[in-house]
Amino acid sequence: MVFPFQVVDPMLLSMEWFPVVFLTLKVLILGVGMFFAIKWHYDKGKKARAAAGKGTQERHTPDSRG
Repeated sequence: MVFPFQVVDPMLLSMEWFPVVFLTLKVLILGVGMFFAIKWHYDKGKKARAAAGKGTQERHTPDSRG
């Protein structure tokens, strides 16, 4: 006998969506974390280059050849 609808256990229905939701959130959270990690390292290097270049800019002029 064929039924026009299928009786689905609500627990099984929620388990079908779990991987989709979990993987989406995982990719989103890891992506945001990677963005801020790269940004933090870039800003740290930029600050270090600015601090290192601050003292050398006064000594070197375009006419002096070292």
